[in-house]
Amino acid sequence: MPVKKITAQKRPSKKEKAVQKESNDVSIPKLRIKLKSYDHKIIDNSVRQIIDIANRYNVEIIGPVPLPTEILKYTVNRSTFVYKNAREQFEMRVHKRMIDILIPSQEVIEALRDLNLPSGVDISIKI
Repeated sequence: MPVKKITAQKRPSKKEKAVQKESNDVSIPKLRIKLKSYDHKIIDNSVRQIIDIANRYNVEIIGPVPLPTEILKYTVNRSTFVYKNAREQFEMRVHKRMIDILIPSQEVIEALRDLNLPSGVDISIKI
């Protein structure tokens, strides 16, 4: 049985990896839409409106991707200065969603600008 000689292969350096990544990546234009809201029902309805607009113009979408809910907790004394042990705790939940629209046309961008969302929804659009 013949013996195979095993040679050690050199690992690519960080610089070589970066060059390979750049050559492999083909930049696809996309819109990234991030939505934030305190109410999950309102944000889901807003996402549905955005998806309807994207489907109307036959644009490929990725999402909606639910991002981790941000929980803000606050502890407050019940009385002004005497009873230190009597406290109340409150929390606010910020629900987040992300949608990517691949190769958007000008009509889609115009339709998203004219979109009327409820007042409790914060939207950010990045190209």
